[in-house]
Amino acid sequence: MNFGNRFAINLQIMIKKHQTCGKDIFPYKLFALSSLPQNRCMNLELFIARRLFTTRKGEKRISKPAVLIAQWGVAIGLLVMIVSVCIVVGFKHQVREKIIGFGQHIQVRNYESTARGEVPVTATDTLLGTLEKIPMASNAQRYVQKPGLIAVGDEFDGIILKGVGDGYDLSFFADYIKDGELPTFSDTASSGSILLSKSVADRMKVSVGDKVNIYFVHNNVKARRFTVKGLYETHLSEMDNLIALTDIYTIRRLNGWEDNKCTGIEITLSDYDFLEQARDSVIGIMDAEASHNYEKLYVQTVEEMNPALFAWLDILDGTVWVILVLVLGVAGFTMISGLLILILEKSNLIGILKALGSQDVSIRKIFLYYAMFIIGRGMLWGNAIALSLCLLQYKYGIVKLDAEMYYMDRVPIEFSWWLIPLNIAMFILSVAMLVLPSMLISRIEPTKAIRFE
Repeated sequence: MNFGNRFAINLQIMIKKHQTCGKDIFPYKLFALSSLPQNRCMNLELFIARRLFTTRKGEKRISKPAVLIAQWGVAIGLLVMIVSVCIVVGFKHQVREKIIGFGQHIQVRNYESTARGEVPVTATDTLLGTLEKIPMASNAQRYVQKPGLIAVGDEFDGIILKGVGDGYDLSFFADYIKDGELPTFSDTASSGSILLSKSVADRMKVSVGDKVNIYFVHNNVKARRFTVKGLYETHLSEMDNLIALTDIYTIRRLNGWEDNKCTGIEITLSDYDFLEQARDSVIGIMDAEASHNYEKLYVQTVEEMNPALFAWLDILDGTVWVILVLVLGVAGFTMISGLLILILEKSNLIGILKALGSQDVSIRKIFLYYAMFIIGRGMLWGNAIALSLCLLQYKYGIVKLDAEMYYMDRVPIEFSWWLIPLNIAMFILSVAMLVLPSMLISRIEPTKAIRFE
């Protein structure tokens, strides 16, 4: 009994066990197939593809290396995609949160400050309460800042001293304390404490507990002496090299301002996606307030205050898309190569199916289902390896970075919901790329293919 007869008998047995639903892969049935029971149904193309994929016979077949290469091509491609997305999303999130930590999502300042020094904003408790009622706004707080010159011995450097009160949210700075402790700042008294960045402290050669003098120059020179209570380090050098924190009371007295006067108002949002809507709401409130107090106020978002940094972060999105397209192309090429090798190796099977009356579309479905199994297994391994690597980096920070260049000392990882549509898109596009190559089946002639060994 030759191979063709054995296949026909086995196929009849399979059809008896797994009858198709309302359609037949073989429109011209043998007489033995016409009396088969119709009460059980399944997708016969899927069944044959599963048998081809799971069979252990023919381990030395030519297509085995091609299948493995295609499978690991998909796995490595998806691994690169997942790791790239997790790193870029984590990097953008961490840099953005650091920028927001120094100035919050939205700031209100006096327009005249840019023309003739610091001109205060009138920020009453009623106004702050109104701003906090904006949808997605979690906090509205005053701050006062003043440029100064820090001097220790023969060393000196320029800084911006930012005054905050006891109601100011300092959770951001608390996360980046490297030495000492976070001082307690006050609206009503001067604690004489200062929070310096580690980079400034290193340049000034001071540590926690040391005294520093800060000089303020406007119409005349004023000096204040502070005790260093803590050192922070965010690795965002543009901010670390400038910002130091102290009591809002101290800076108000230096400026000669009343208690409801401040350099600006910071509004914190609970959801960054509502930045523009919240900005419009703040503008509406502050327009009414400005006309009442005869002040020229302007509202800025964190993106408007730091355009260069956010433009740089936007460029990263384009880089990720380039990586995703290139990796998808490589993975798709390996799958196409594997499918063509499978079709050529299984040309004998294709010839027999055509001889039994199967249509080209049905045979193409078999090989596309087969390819789906290969893609699915590759994606399973790709997800497992990628998520394991990301989890290790997330917990232990194995891969380090130069903080001076990348604003952080380790490769950041953030798991995003984008991983789900990424997997779905990878699967759909990989299968779609195989539709055209599968048309090679229509060019295989049964008479020649059955004789092919």
